[in-house]
Amino acid sequence: MSAPLGSSGSSADENIDLDKPIPASMLPPSIAGPEPADNASSSTATQSAPPLSSAMDAPGINSNGAIDLEPFLRMVVAQRVSDIHLRIGSPPVFRKDGDMVTTKMPPLTEKVLVEFAKNIIPKPLLAKIKNRTDFDFGYDLGDIARFRVNLFYERGKLAMVLRVVPKKIPDINDLGLPDVLNRFTDLHKGLVLVTGPTGSGKSTTLAALLNQINKHQQRHIVTLEDPIEFVHENNQSVITQRELGSDTDTFPNGIKYSLRQDPDVILIGEMRDRETISSALHAAETGHLVFSTLHTVDAVQTINRIINIYEPHERDPVRKQLAAILQGTVSQRLVKKSDGTGEKGRLAVAEIMTVSPAIRDYIFRDEIGEIYNLLGLGEYEGMCSLNNALYRAYKNQLITEEDAIGTSDNPTELQQMIRGAFHGTAG
Repeated sequence: MSAPLGSSGSSADENIDLDKPIPASMLPPSIAGPEPADNASSSTATQSAPPLSSAMDAPGINSNGAIDLEPFLRMVVAQRVSDIHLRIGSPPVFRKDGDMVTTKMPPLTEKVLVEFAKNIIPKPLLAKIKNRTDFDFGYDLGDIARFRVNLFYERGKLAMVLRVVPKKIPDINDLGLPDVLNRFTDLHKGLVLVTGPTGSGKSTTLAALLNQINKHQQRHIVTLEDPIEFVHENNQSVITQRELGSDTDTFPNGIKYSLRQDPDVILIGEMRDRETISSALHAAETGHLVFSTLHTVDAVQTINRIINIYEPHERDPVRKQLAAILQGTVSQRLVKKSDGTGEKGRLAVAEIMTVSPAIRDYIFRDEIGEIYNLLGLGEYEGMCSLNNALYRAYKNQLITEEDAIGTSDNPTELQQMIRGAFHGTAG
């Protein structure tokens, strides 16, 4: 079994110098690439970039058998790949527009993958990573893109997945999401949650929300991320971005100390455990606007997930606390655009819940299931159910009927809407 990267053991490749980069002489000229785009928006790749196919023939392995780091990553960004999967004994595999694409590149050896890893791992983290088998960090490729990297071991062998994070931070309108999201950026306190499955564009939506505040309001924004994805520059606001592992040790501690840093807005990368949730609720309760994410699929499940993480005797006061501070939820999915749009990529569709007095009352009285009825009313208080959003995208010929129904949590209802049964509520 292979030891963690850089640790002692009997691997034949462990004598590689962790601090030695790939020699510049081994790097061919850079492959030009366009400004990258988020996977929920469209962009045009350079004409010189090779097309992707189910058996992709891509540049990247040089005559010495190593991955040419910068040209390889530039090519990936140019082709609007969202994720890169690298593992020993297999060729690189890409995710593009939601589909997994196998390349014609040769299978990666342990030496090649270890060499690639040590060239993207930030040097300050090398000491920490030697005795770890799972690790997250960010890698910056100049003005091209950033990458969120997860390094892990599979059956004792090194593997990693890189998520492409565009350099350009999109506007809310660029994502195709409803204008009602702008309401959340005008708030001065409370909790706003962006939810959805992994890879649904949550980080991109949060970045767009912060970007809106940064461009138009004078506030202090503190982000706590694992790792930092989109990099924000000060505009009208001052932004402090802190990364777990290098700038703070845990989300709860980061939140605790951020309250002493004069924040107006706090972004928490993920509310992944009870302690983080408690800290986030406290920050929102003390007069701050808090944004965060959860891996839930709709507003009702989001509320129940927060409440149910507590012991039964604690749930009633937490529910009442949530009723007072929750301002809204955005539960989104990415759906492949239809061929008729003339654009490749995926479209963001979202259930939007703005917390009205009626919804606060439902949460307070533990009648959370009643929220579904309000979401289905179409434009009530700017809210929109996922099915209404999918129906609207289908009606505008942005997505196919098959993909709309396949994305829905209630496909029977959506089929009836498409067949004309619910035209009065579909918008």
